[in-house]
Amino acid sequence: MESQMQFIRKLPEPLDLQQEIPLRPDLVALKNRRDEEIKRILTGQDDRFLLLIGPCSADNEPAVLDYMTRLAKVQEKVKDTILFVPRVYTNKPRTIGVGYKGMLHQPDPEGKENMLAGIKAIRRMHVHVIEQTGFTCAEEILYPENHRYLQDLLSYGAIGARSVEDQLHRMIASGAGIPVGMKNPTSGDLSVMMNSIEAAQNKQSFLFHGWEVQTTGNPLAHAILRGFVNKFGTSMPNYHYEDLQTVLNYYRKRDLQNPAVIVDTNHSNSGKKYLEQIRIAKDIMHSRHESKDIHNLVKGLMIESYLEDGAQKVDGGVYGKSITDPCLGWNKTEKLILDLADLVHA
Repeated sequence: MESQMQFIRKLPEPLDLQQEIPLRPDLVALKNRRDEEIKRILTGQDDRFLLLIGPCSADNEPAVLDYMTRLAKVQEKVKDTILFVPRVYTNKPRTIGVGYKGMLHQPDPEGKENMLAGIKAIRRMHVHVIEQTGFTCAEEILYPENHRYLQDLLSYGAIGARSVEDQLHRMIASGAGIPVGMKNPTSGDLSVMMNSIEAAQNKQSFLFHGWEVQTTGNPLAHAILRGFVNKFGTSMPNYHYEDLQTVLNYYRKRDLQNPAVIVDTNHSNSGKKYLEQIRIAKDIMHSRHESKDIHNLVKGLMIESYLEDGAQKVDGGVYGKSITDPCLGWNKTEKLILDLADLVHA
C-alpha cells in the first residue's frame, strides 16, 4: 500500500532560522536575566508572583504587539509583586484536528496553511515582542519539533492536557532548559500529571530529529491545574483549596524538586466562561492566604486575556478579539492585575 503522507517541502533547520531571524546580543542577555528571575520565583528564592497572561492564540502580530506594549506599562506598576510571562501561543490544539491551528499553520488566519511562512512569522513576532517590550514569553510545546525554532527566545513552556501523557513531550520537557508546566489531562487524573513532572525532572535518552539525544532533567518542571471534563462532558474545576492540598501531598510523596503549581483560571476551571477568571483568580489568592504551605506551592496564575472581551469567528474582523477561546478584554485585565498585586502579600 502506498504511503498516504505527502511531503510538501523541507523546512529550514532551527539553527539556520535563528541566524536568518536573530536576537540581538543585548536581548540574549535580557532573556538570561528573565530566565533567572523566573527560576528564583519557582524555587522560592523570590516571593513575587508569576502571571502567565495573554491571548488564547496569538493570531496576528499588530494586535499582539499592541497588547504586549500595554502589558509592559502595567508591569512597571506591579514589578515589586508580580512578574509577567506573556502568553504568545502560536500553535493551537484542535480536538478533532480541524479548524484554525494557529499562526504556525496559518500566518493569515483566513488564508491557506503554509508552515514555512508560519514558522518564520512566529519567530519574527517573538523577536519583535522582546525588542519592543522586553518580555520573553511563554508558548505551548504542542509539536515537539517546533520548539527548537523558538527555544532561544522563550522563558516558559507548557505541555497541554492532551499531550501530557505523551512520552516524547515529557522527554522534550526534560531537556527544554526553561520551566515547563505540565497540565493535568482532560480526564482530571492528577497522577498522570505527576508522572509527567517526574519524567521531565529525570534524565532521558531518546530519538529526536534523527539524533540520539540525552537530557540532564528539568528541575523546574511543575504542575498546571486547568480543570477537567467528567464522563458526562461537564467541566469540573480543580483550583479549590482541597485540590491544591492534594497536589501538595502528591509532591511530598514523590519527593520531587521545587514543588510548584500554576493555576489556569480558564479552560475547564471556568467552563470557558471567561469572566469567571476574575473570581477564580481572587479565590486562589484567598487559598494562599489561608495556608503557608499553599502560599508556597502556588507560584502563579495563567489568565487568557486580549484587547477585547470574548471571542469571534475567524473572519469576525474585530481588532484584538480572540478567534479561539474567549478572553478577558483589556480594561478588565488591567483592573484584575492591579487587584492581584494588592493580594500577593496581603
